[in-house]
Amino acid sequence: MTALALFLVLVAVAAGFAIWPVLRSGRGHALLGAAIGVFVIAIGVGSYLMLGAPELALRGARGPNMRDLGSVVAPLVSHLHKAPDDIRGWTMLGKLYLTLDDPQDGAKAAARAITLSRAAKSQSAEPYSTYGEAIVRMSSGAVPPEAEAAFEQALRLDAKDQASRYFLGFANAARGDNAKAVALWQSLLNDAPANASYRQELTDRIAALRAASGRTPDIGAMVAGLATRLKAQPNDAQGWQRLIRAYAVLGDNAKAAVALKDARVAMAKNPQALAVLSEEAKALKVEK
Repeated sequence: MTALALFLVLVAVAAGFAIWPVLRSGRGHALLGAAIGVFVIAIGVGSYLMLGAPELALRGARGPNMRDLGSVVAPLVSHLHKAPDDIRGWTMLGKLYLTLDDPQDGAKAAARAITLSRAAKSQSAEPYSTYGEAIVRMSSGAVPPEAEAAFEQALRLDAKDQASRYFLGFANAARGDNAKAVALWQSLLNDAPANASYRQELTDRIAALRAASGRTPDIGAMVAGLATRLKAQPNDAQGWQRLIRAYAVLGDNAKAAVALKDARVAMAKNPQALAVLSEEAKALKVEK
């Protein structure tokens, strides 16, 4: 495999898995499509600059296509036939298969990486968390003991492994250990960037578990999380309605008015959303 081909493989995997937590939510497919689109455009522009191939650049600009990401599997597999002990290569292949919604092959590739890393006495968290996620995918979202063991091992190797903390939170919540689930998700939330789209999901799950445990959820934190998400992703009419309503219910009409102003700027090209926002503001007495 040439250096360029290997680079493109790594870019493809990075594009798909930089957003792994969001893939668990209903918004995952859109975000994954955007990531793949960036990847395809990058390949098109790069090819044009290096090889003078404007047709490829134009094809990349037309939009994302899962086949473009899938096309990097063959060169990576070819590379692994020539270098079967490449731990990193098997790990990347496992992640790539998961991005392409092929958990069975993803599990096989990750298992190969684990076997090689054990033999080389050079283990890392990635193959274990990739293997665990593949097992979860094949179990329709449940976290069976085999997957849980893989995630636990990943955390022993890297306490910051994101996927392991995410899925182990579900495993602990399922058996009623809400405190441990909250601790895992809270640590993940603490490490999340301020504009991460999955912050609101984690905040809501933590609040739900705390409420189930008899603890009063931190409503202020939930509202603040929603406000932060809307700054990063303002094209969410229902999200703005929720934020304005939340501030009004909390009795903070000043913040509700600011949120209404921001919402109107964000929804300036959506007359229907603007009308709904005005009705909401009047009903909540945020404005007359």
